Amino acid sequence: MEILIYGTINSVALALYALGFAMVYGVSRLPNFAHGALYVLSGFITWTVLNTLGLNYFLSILVSFAATAIIGALIYQFVLIRIRGMEISEIIASYAIALAILEGMRWAGFKGMNYTLPVFIEGSTTIAGVTVDVHRLIVVAAGTALFGLLWVFTRYTRIGLALRGMAQDERAALMLGIDSDVMAVVAMGMGSLMAAMAAALLLPLGNIVVESGYNVLILAIAVCIVGGIGSWGGAVLAAFIIGFAQILTVVFIGPHFQQVVALFAIIITLILKPSGLFGQQKELEERV
Repeated sequence: MEILIYGTINSVALALYALGFAMVYGVSRLPNFAHGALYVLSGFITWTVLNTLGLNYFLSILVSFAATAIIGALIYQFVLIRIRGMEISEIIASYAIALAILEGMRWAGFKGMNYTLPVFIEGSTTIAGVTVDVHRLIVVAAGTALFGLLWVFTRYTRIGLALRGMAQDERAALMLGIDSDVMAVVAMGMGSLMAAMAAALLLPLGNIVVESGYNVLILAIAVCIVGGIGSWGGAVLAAFIIGFAQILTVVFIGPHFQQVVALFAIIITLILKPSGLFGQQKELEERV
């Protein structure tokens, strides 16, 4: 039961890390390597507004949501739009932006283990003999609700349907009058918002540190590669595969190898099935 419960919690956390990255790539084919930096930046914005301006905790979270979404949209509008379609340049530029954000925060003094956010509800409960923090249960509930809302949004709203159209066939979407760049800005803003939502749910479980931006990026890439880059459903399924694999590794081998599981999953997927579980990329034998 302990493996089942904590495996589920870890899997939902991985899905939260990766969903924004998957959405941006699925719509605009843009690998947003600034995703992890935006995750950490959102946490620091929440901490700053809460402790410097003295706003209510949940108002501080809403401010960080809005700020992170706007920053993500501006990154695309003023930088990435100029190199869209140039894959290597997209990776280099977005990663350079991530470095600027993360190392800029370190230079500004946001370093060490002094920055924490309070959990939503203190205390713990027992499920089938396993003690679980109440906040971790909130993470599972809120993550599940977010996945459901995203499914409804992409199927029953005009913007959501336009995003799905761009993800499925960009040329057909352009012929129907959907503006590719506008949808890419919307996707980048929403992907950044999802990173902020993940930060609001997961950062209270630990400290806000610059290094977590790099870890989140690696985990998001691992989940998206295994699930199939651009596949939102594949990202959720891959999150559960990697999430349970990590918990099993912690139980039977040791916690130090938890990150190795994600890297190992990337290598195995690229060797055996480069397109991932539900990816649309061509396989190696089709290109030769």
